[in-house]
Amino acid sequence: MLRTVRSRYLLLSDVILIGAAPFLAYALRFEGFTWRPDDARTAFWYGAASLPLKIGIFVAFGLYRRLWRHASIPDLGKIVEAAAASAALCAVLGAVVLPGSGWTAVRTPLSTLFLDSFFTTTALACPRLLIRVLAGWQQPGHASNGKRALIVGAGAAGEMILRELRRNPQLGLTPVGFVDDDAAKRHQRLNDLPVLGSLSEIRPIVARHGIAEIVIAMPTAPGTVVRSVVRAAMDAQVPARTVPGLFEILSGKVGISNLRNVEIEDLLRREPVNTDLHAVRAIVTGHSVLVTGAGGSIGSELARQLARLEPAQLGLLGNSENEIFDILNELAEAHPTLRLVPVIADVRDGPRLHSVFVHVQPHVVFHAAAHKHVPLMEANVADAITNNVLGTRNVVDCALACHSARLVLISTDKAVRPVSVMGATKRAAEMLVQCAATMHRRPFVSVRFGNVLGSRGSVVPIFLRQIRAGGPVTLTHPEMRRFFMTIPEATQLVLQAGALGRGGEVFVLDMGKPIRIVDLAADLVRLSGLEVGKDIQLRFTGIRPGERLNEEMFLQGEDVIPTEHPKILRATNHQPAETVLAELETVIAAAQGSRPDAELRALLRAAVPEFCGSETPRAEEHATAEQQRGRDRRAERPQFPTYRVPLTVDAPGRASP
Repeated sequence: MLRTVRSRYLLLSDVILIGAAPFLAYALRFEGFTWRPDDARTAFWYGAASLPLKIGIFVAFGLYRRLWRHASIPDLGKIVEAAAASAALCAVLGAVVLPGSGWTAVRTPLSTLFLDSFFTTTALACPRLLIRVLAGWQQPGHASNGKRALIVGAGAAGEMILRELRRNPQLGLTPVGFVDDDAAKRHQRLNDLPVLGSLSEIRPIVARHGIAEIVIAMPTAPGTVVRSVVRAAMDAQVPARTVPGLFEILSGKVGISNLRNVEIEDLLRREPVNTDLHAVRAIVTGHSVLVTGAGGSIGSELARQLARLEPAQLGLLGNSENEIFDILNELAEAHPTLRLVPVIADVRDGPRLHSVFVHVQPHVVFHAAAHKHVPLMEANVADAITNNVLGTRNVVDCALACHSARLVLISTDKAVRPVSVMGATKRAAEMLVQCAATMHRRPFVSVRFGNVLGSRGSVVPIFLRQIRAGGPVTLTHPEMRRFFMTIPEATQLVLQAGALGRGGEVFVLDMGKPIRIVDLAADLVRLSGLEVGKDIQLRFTGIRPGERLNEEMFLQGEDVIPTEHPKILRATNHQPAETVLAELETVIAAAQGSRPDAELRALLRAAVPEFCGSETPRAEEHATAEQQRGRDRRAERPQFPTYRVPLTVDAPGRASP
């Protein structure tokens, strides 16, 4: 029935009810319908003139172009605004215009004007709100034949999920109540659904109310909270689904009502990154930008976020035609007016790279092209050097020659006191950028962060493949810990660091606490609906060449200084020696000459003093493992705290508030 209601019926209702409002107001004012001739004439002309005036105002406010069966607070606000405008103009009509023009001998009493505005507002609101109430009663989602669901989070997202579940019975979920840690919400009701308790009470609430599924409605909650809810759901033996994270919602890829299974990224979620878009736009919008390694995990996400900032043109450089083809088509579809410059080139090819820079003339360069797999680079030392060191030198030289205003190198936590060839080559790349920034006074910077979830070659897809195959899940060491970030989180902070750079700094991103890889694997097994030790076995294979148990974020002697952004720190005062450029040239020449790996390692150690790798990295790692564990036991706070106050350096490489 309600679907057949059209605006003409509401218009007819308004004409009848609002047309009667002035006469009802007069009747109340004079305590009946017996009025003096002058008052009767005034009532007639006021009623006749006010009705078209009111209807015209309501049309202007769009009250006949709304779907009242879906009405909400903004719609009620529009009714109040229209009624207020009507009351003001009708007051002028009855008190000034009619007596002033001679149409009436007396003005409309003020009390009558007040009563008329009240009756008009009531007549306007009641039919519309009645439609909304009846529509709610007729929704089939109120039926209780679906699985009983508990919503975690009694906030705006929880209220939206509740409405979606009620409107869409095909989802097969019947909401029973909420849980929330806000004490002010305890024992209250949201949309007539009770807040049953706190997050710590999920398990008894599930048992008491026969809950069959849990819906996590907290898009901004940190990963620790999501993890505790998921474990409570697993303990209660009920499945859990979640709304997407904040970044997914803001990116426009999904809506908040798109429920999905809990993923490992949700368990590692942190507070949303607040990017100073004004500062980033200042260096990107309207300028030419080049991304090297644009087909890779980080490079492609950088390209996506840069495209939203409206650069004059965006260069996409990579040596894999398929990867560049994919990101080119994706960006061309999403940003049809953006000029894209696809480039198939190798950063090791200096002349080719120079021609690209001359053509693109980049104002800002994001250098993400690199070899990153530690064990592979241990077996391919020459290629690691030519790609990571020679490639960075070529990019830096071309940026200087073409007068690029900024350059941002994507580095890694493995560059800190490196024990692997990959880490040493990335530290060498940092030193090249620092030298160029110092010698040429350019804002060239490096950004250092850890493992990126979802990137190619990360442990998560490997673990998932092993779980799907029935196990075992292979790990190197039970105490192996790593810092983790999601790809969007990392790229947002890279852009922010690029805007903060003054020249030669190494920016370090706040990645929270390091996570044990064995805990990550166990969470993935549980999220797959299986049990560790029963369905899936964990097998430890030993530390691989070039690996170590824990990664660090700062070199000895680096001063750690906060920046304007709470999740980015600046490492300074660790300038490379004056001879480093000549030493790195020797390393590059030896790699190009296909010298033996042992010789290349020795030359790399000479050029990168922090490099503590050896020809048998695994043996050295075992020798230092106990020392590292001792340091971990002595540490009473995370290796990378988020500093929100000025820092002072009280010991080399250590910062304190």
